[in-house]
Amino acid sequence: MNDLRNYSLVTGAYWGFTLTDGALRMLVLLHFHQLGYTPTQIALLFLLYEFFGVITNLIGGWLGSHFGLKSTLFAGLSLQAAALVMLALLDQSWSTAFSVTYVMASQALSGIAKDLTKMSSKSAIKQLVPADAESTLFRWVALLTGSKNALKGAGFFLGGVLLTWLGFRGALLLMAGGLV
Repeated sequence: MNDLRNYSLVTGAYWGFTLTDGALRMLVLLHFHQLGYTPTQIALLFLLYEFFGVITNLIGGWLGSHFGLKSTLFAGLSLQAAALVMLALLDQSWSTAFSVTYVMASQALSGIAKDLTKMSSKSAIKQLVPADAESTLFRWVALLTGSKNALKGAGFFLGGVLLTWLGFRGALLLMAGGLV
């Protein structure tokens, strides 16, 4: 029963992260489009997100084995909340070049957060399931990872709705609060 509770906590954290991650992509895309940024400038905003995701994947296993999966999961969630708050502090009076650089830095944090959270969640599930219960392991991992695309899509929708209802800053702060 304790394993089911722990699985539920890990899965809930992963799902919460995935929703906010999808929403963040849509918020950034729509908000900066509304501000008149060019397609190239908007594409640049996501460049470091992907780059630092790759870097985090390369060292994530080492981090997990040295600091523990609980630490890397909490670090991922905390970095995502920090990236959301950082974006909420964006000032429209800043120059376009500085704003793009600032958003790229926040997206780098979010990319690190994504892969720390993903690696920690998937690895934690393997530790929760007894070694002789492979079918349970496959079922639990399938539920966790299979839900990712649906939740990311729901996050895209959530981002659009939150931008409409709360504005850019309000949506970001609500999501950061939801993660902590």
